[in-house]
Amino acid sequence: MKYKKIVAGRFLERPNRFIAHVEIDGKEEVCHVKNTGRCRELLKKGCRVYLEESDNPNRKTKYDLIAVEKGALLINMDSNAPNRVVEEWLHSPECMIFHGEKQIFIKPECKYGNSRFDFYIEAGNRKIFMEVKGVTLEERGIVKFPDAPSERAVKHIEELMMAIKDGYEAYVMFVIQMKGADYFMPNAATHERFCDALREAAEKGVNILAYDCQVTENSLKLDKPVSVCLKKV
Repeated sequence: MKYKKIVAGRFLERPNRFIAHVEIDGKEEVCHVKNTGRCRELLKKGCRVYLEESDNPNRKTKYDLIAVEKGALLINMDSNAPNRVVEEWLHSPECMIFHGEKQIFIKPECKYGNSRFDFYIEAGNRKIFMEVKGVTLEERGIVKFPDAPSERAVKHIEELMMAIKDGYEAYVMFVIQMKGADYFMPNAATHERFCDALREAAEKGVNILAYDCQVTENSLKLDKPVSVCLKKV
């Protein structure tokens, strides 16, 4: 996926989850933050950020904050991007989920039980639900999810286990919105219940995948699989 009209800026502050103050060409601007997570380890005062200029002249905010430099890492923090890059990947020859089967149908945002999963896929006789989670939290090469407690994420995992019982295949795809990760693990320090649910789901047949991304200032592409560690530490 590609962005348009990218400009660089300097992060100043984030007064709430939805907006940030940035400096662009010496002028302070209020921008929309496309990620409602905490992202405290990313948005440090003075760090370099990348923003997409909106085409809508009537918007209250002119820019969307989409990426940030964290030392040598460039991290995409657009929470809408993971679904977009996964959908591109599902349609590409690089997608290995179907093992050569003819892909028939992909439906984004499909309701099942009390949840709405990111994708429903049919390939041959296979019927698959997939939930996508974006990952921006990195600590010494280890990437983790979530960065804040998420009961919604737990609910998704529980519903995927129900789908397995009903004869569907199920996947959780963690999209690591950066390169350079050594491995992925659930963040027990933040939400132990999510970690327990993910381990249980893996034991019951839910496929747990993690892929990193090629990231530039104006693009994001799903790239290589990353090892997943579900053991308690």
